[in-house]
Amino acid sequence: MNTWTQIYDPLQNIWLSALVAAVPIFFFILCLTVLKMKSYVSGLYSVILAVILAVFVYDMPAATAVSAAAFGAAYGFYPICSIVIAAIFLYKLTVKTGHFNVIRNSIATITSDSRLQVLLIAFSFGAFLEGAAGFGVPVAITAALLVGMGFDPLKAAAVCLVANIAGGAFGAMGIPVTVPAQLTELNALSVGRHTVSILPFISFIVPFLLVFMIDGFKGIKQTLPAIVVSGGSFAVTQFIVLYFLGAELGDIFSAVVSMVSLALFLRVWKPKEIYHLATDKTEKAKKYTIGQILYAWSPFAFLTALVTIFNLKPVKALFAPGGSLESLVFNLPVPGLNNAVVKTVPIVKQNIPFAAVFKLDVFSSTTTAIVLAIIISLIMFRAKGNLVKALTIETLKELKAPIYTICSVIALAYVTNYSGMSSTLGLALSSTGNTFPVLSPILGWIGVFLTGSVVSSGSLFAPLQAVTAAQIGMTPANLVALNVVGGTMAKMVSPQSIAVACAAVGLVGKESNLFKTAVKYSLVLLLFISLLQLNAVFHFM
Repeated sequence: MNTWTQIYDPLQNIWLSALVAAVPIFFFILCLTVLKMKSYVSGLYSVILAVILAVFVYDMPAATAVSAAAFGAAYGFYPICSIVIAAIFLYKLTVKTGHFNVIRNSIATITSDSRLQVLLIAFSFGAFLEGAAGFGVPVAITAALLVGMGFDPLKAAAVCLVANIAGGAFGAMGIPVTVPAQLTELNALSVGRHTVSILPFISFIVPFLLVFMIDGFKGIKQTLPAIVVSGGSFAVTQFIVLYFLGAELGDIFSAVVSMVSLALFLRVWKPKEIYHLATDKTEKAKKYTIGQILYAWSPFAFLTALVTIFNLKPVKALFAPGGSLESLVFNLPVPGLNNAVVKTVPIVKQNIPFAAVFKLDVFSSTTTAIVLAIIISLIMFRAKGNLVKALTIETLKELKAPIYTICSVIALAYVTNYSGMSSTLGLALSSTGNTFPVLSPILGWIGVFLTGSVVSSGSLFAPLQAVTAAQIGMTPANLVALNVVGGTMAKMVSPQSIAVACAAVGLVGKESNLFKTAVKYSLVLLLFISLLQLNAVFHFM
């Protein structure tokens, strides 16, 4: 089989090459915001542009570039789109069967204040779902819940995207930390410990941002004690778990402690002025029994339990290479791409082939866990076949445009990854030498914006971060951690996340509006994190 070796500086000037490599990204943003094209159209045009640059600037074989785009589109559909489809179906099931009314009311019994409901749902419950599942599930579920409770769809989507940064670095059982650590042969606990100097503080201020987004500074003043309890309990727990146990349970423990702490606190304290949305849909008069509340919440309880079980190490080990159920995972090499691209120095220590294997884990994926939760819920709710059919058609019809968007965005990411364009951007930033610690989080941000995943960003740039750290005399685990931290700030504005959030709240075609709302928070937090690294720069000067 013929192979092609990646070229990272095709124009013989790393910054000029980086400018070319960034063209598809800038073009996508331009189409989305200025030209106001539909997101899937913007994604498609950007993929075509990326393929053209890969072929004519980077000398990538055309067939290989097209294969990379197809691989990305396939991965975009499974597992990413499949998770969103299943999660939205589960939410719609609770709505159609009338149980969502009970869910709304049960939250209102804890607090009828919309600002505090955001802390319980978007912040705490969202972080719990992030720790158990990740990959769009938290935003899809929590945004849909808030809209069902009467929140404006755009505001609900934006709030849930911002809230997601508290747990985004440790989603799906900590793999954004453990995977980069594994790739760089670092201790995962050490990488996690290097995040505690920043992320717990970010987690503490996120509830302030959420309340500000709902009710401005007045809202912060009126709910300050509850904000401190919510964010403080989350941040302290996150620090303890990350430092002593590791990233795997960072979100789960922090979310549970935060949710319970706030719920208990609200039994003895209430804001002087209760803030109600103009479209508040909660049923204030009707009371439900504990049994009715548990029954209504059961689909989400099943989802959480099953996703958590599926992500436990002993269960994962069953399906891993050498496990007793390994044969149930189908690894399909991508024709014309698998091992046809060779990564070379300085991205890697020595030339290695770039694998391209589509993993079809239909018996062990997060999608499977959600589908099982759906099946159990259908049985419990005694749902009829006509309802299942109607919900399936309705869900797929509503998600058609987001599916196209997600697939096109991931296709773009895969073309930039396999062509070497993403590595060009990384090398340009790393060439800044001792000032690199300030740019290190930005590199992680770029990686997540491109791929929509902190895990993928770590897989892409963590080796480069570790190598650069060694060159400038820093601890490799520190820069790998900064890659994770910076990348987390991009989750709220990555095209994949924007598409998922819009799909969840029925704003298909309004992605540019959501992007404009969320991007300012993302960039301000990224700037704050980068400026914190100035101390390291002065240390080396």
